[in-house]
Amino acid sequence: MKVVVLGAGVTGIATAWYLAEAGHEVTVIDRQPEAGLETSFANGGQISACHAEPWANPAVLPKLLKWLGREDAPLVFRLLRWDPALWAWGLRFLTNCTPGKTAINTERTLRVALHSRTCLQQLRQKLSLDYDHLDKGILSIYTDPKEFDHASRAAEFMNKYGLDRQVKSSQECFQVEPALSHMRDPLQGGIYTASDESGDAFKFTQELAKAAQKNGVQFRWNTPIKALAHYNGLINGIVTEHELITADSYVLALASYSPILAAPLGLRLPIVPAKGYSVTIPITDPAKAPQVSVTDDGRKMVFTRLGDRLRVAGTAEMAGWDLSMTEIRWKMQIERVKALFPECGAFDAAEPWAGLRAITPDSSPILGTTPYPNLWLNTGHGTLGWTMACGAGQIIADLISGKEPAIAMTGLGLDRF
Repeated sequence: MKVVVLGAGVTGIATAWYLAEAGHEVTVIDRQPEAGLETSFANGGQISACHAEPWANPAVLPKLLKWLGREDAPLVFRLLRWDPALWAWGLRFLTNCTPGKTAINTERTLRVALHSRTCLQQLRQKLSLDYDHLDKGILSIYTDPKEFDHASRAAEFMNKYGLDRQVKSSQECFQVEPALSHMRDPLQGGIYTASDESGDAFKFTQELAKAAQKNGVQFRWNTPIKALAHYNGLINGIVTEHELITADSYVLALASYSPILAAPLGLRLPIVPAKGYSVTIPITDPAKAPQVSVTDDGRKMVFTRLGDRLRVAGTAEMAGWDLSMTEIRWKMQIERVKALFPECGAFDAAEPWAGLRAITPDSSPILGTTPYPNLWLNTGHGTLGWTMACGAGQIIADLISGKEPAIAMTGLGLDRF
């Protein structure tokens, strides 16, 4: 079967790889000149099943009020115009902030994340990919006792679904990651997920794209997608500037840009772009930089060692598809590195970046079929695109191949909305 994958980020490339492995003739279309140049380029670097708790949860509501009007808040809304889609998304988000729905959405996300982590480990063994991988786990730290208590209860829930999260005292946190012993703030404690991993998503995407090409995948670079042509209930081609590219099936894996292409088909994907920032800092003293990937949960920032670089990433800015960077938001990330790891790197050589993450109101991805039988969705992974990429790609390849996926698909499709 001929399959076209729209999007060459980590999700699209993983999907193309698994489709080719299943014996399909695969073409990837992307507007960039090579793989991984948008959302996958400089993310936080975590393979973090431990972050399965959705954005929409009861604890976030009082925080949203506290964050309003603050440029240094972990979440900033820039409501500069009337945007019905964003307001509708916001209402759905609020309805998901109940304990019951938080539990349901956590399980759904964790189901995909755990499967994906296994797929990544298998793929790494098969292909020997080099992407600054570390399997030293993720340590989430807390300076606020209430947030630590909430996170400890959430960890207990995740443990029930197969994710081993260990609550640690402050001294135990320093044993897990000695570089934190220099931090300036008092530490309440932490939660350590030893089975989670880290690595450079961009390097991984590039390496897997090369392997996919050797496996027969064709790439159409520098090819902006204008529209999805449709007739009689089916997609019958991808409209580009110069031609119509046809196939038997099509996979929409364009992250936050997916709703733009889906809307003319009558498909309303409840996805909004959330701009995340990152800063990459050259490490000058390896002993003062973390080996374990660290999450500062209260500030929604992650700190990941990628070879001789330290990547700090996080926060969210709801400002549509605007990729311009607000200086205060990336500079506060540098200041937080100085507070946690004050002597680790060359802060004056830090490289800022911003990218868009595709957020659903329940924080679970949208995977599977659509009312168009030959159009498939692999989008809406939010802040866990790198975490879910391999598992989601394998799931879509199985579905297109007519196979039963390795995990249950309940609650992961567009039909839940």
